[in-house]
Amino acid sequence: MFIDEIKIHVRSGRGGAGMVHFRREKYVPFGGPDGGDGGRGGDVIFQVEPTLNTLSSFRRRTQFIARDGAKGGVNNRSGKSGEHLVLLAPPGTLVYDDDAGELLGDLTDPGQTLIVCKGGRGGRGNARFATSTNKAPRIAEKGEPPEERHLRLELKLIADVGLVGAPNAGKSTLLAAVTNAKPKIAPYPFTTLQPNLGVAELDGETTLILADIPGLIEGAHQGVGLGHEFLRHIQRTRVLIHLLDGLAQDPLLDFAQINTELALFDPRLAEKPQIVAFNKMDLLEAQERWPGIRAELEGRGYEAYAISAVAGDGVRQVLYRVQQILEELPPEPVLTAEELPVYRPEADPREFRIERIPEGYRVTGQSIERAAAMTYWEYDQSAHRFQRILQTLGIEDALREAGVQPGDTVIIGGHELEWSD
Repeated sequence: MFIDEIKIHVRSGRGGAGMVHFRREKYVPFGGPDGGDGGRGGDVIFQVEPTLNTLSSFRRRTQFIARDGAKGGVNNRSGKSGEHLVLLAPPGTLVYDDDAGELLGDLTDPGQTLIVCKGGRGGRGNARFATSTNKAPRIAEKGEPPEERHLRLELKLIADVGLVGAPNAGKSTLLAAVTNAKPKIAPYPFTTLQPNLGVAELDGETTLILADIPGLIEGAHQGVGLGHEFLRHIQRTRVLIHLLDGLAQDPLLDFAQINTELALFDPRLAEKPQIVAFNKMDLLEAQERWPGIRAELEGRGYEAYAISAVAGDGVRQVLYRVQQILEELPPEPVLTAEELPVYRPEADPREFRIERIPEGYRVTGQSIERAAAMTYWEYDQSAHRFQRILQTLGIEDALREAGVQPGDTVIIGGHELEWSD
């Protein structure tokens, strides 16, 4: 099954908790702190696998969670880091943050990777908090919470040549004739409900990858019919073969309509080199119409060829001309990892918001909620450290300005705290 758009939920691994522990050895009655750090949680990573050509592997499973880091141990032993979760995707996959609608990455090259969720860092053990004035700290950190994200994956086929044209122009027939593809072929509109890929071998060393794009109708750029779902597949191709139906009522009108839809969807499509192939020349009616059609197309500046996809006449000539155009085109720019679009949150993570609620006050903000999740509330020193964080971020003063009183409930993340001066 061809799947070219899907939504999934991903979550990185939680950082392992740091440990509060003190050395307990014979003849060492007052051993120092030796609680180790927690391990880092695993990342969620996309990696391009060139053997894939659909997103069908994400169809049955839509939840993906990386491994958590292990908690710290005694004798300053750090916990084991969680394994990264690597998700394989076909070349041409676009990864979007579905909530923000922002592009995270464009996966095109074999082996290319994209980290979409970073694992939480491990919490520090009490050995890390020892100072000259506090040699026996009863304080540690829980692991950093994981990142999670709702993603939308889109697949844009990567092919050298895109076959476009009105329904029943013969695109699937042509693809089947010149490649080993086996598209569904029948004499009614929209037989092709999904793009088909095929490889045409021109000689022992030269091959062309062709994509049969489903037929378009007027309004396709606005999502009418099948258009909007499939127009994006044409964006990857470098040359277009525009097939005209030799038996259509008005082939030139079809030609103009298809080109208009392409340009309205993406103006850059109108700039792609385009070869026109007038199909069904095995039939007398098409043969009689060909001279007038050819003169009109060449008058508009297009190269036009007469072919019969069924009989194979003229097809090799078109393919060799396409290959010649591809060789003359400048190489496609290769984006480096630094140039690829990457999601970067615009909001300052230190920002916070205070809301008055029936239960008391709710404080929200990325940094403060993470700090609350990483605090060992059962240890007084950890709780005092969290209070210093409230002061540093300005939350304590802001709560006072909002009218907080001793005994009021303050909710931060999943924790309910009682305010006290």
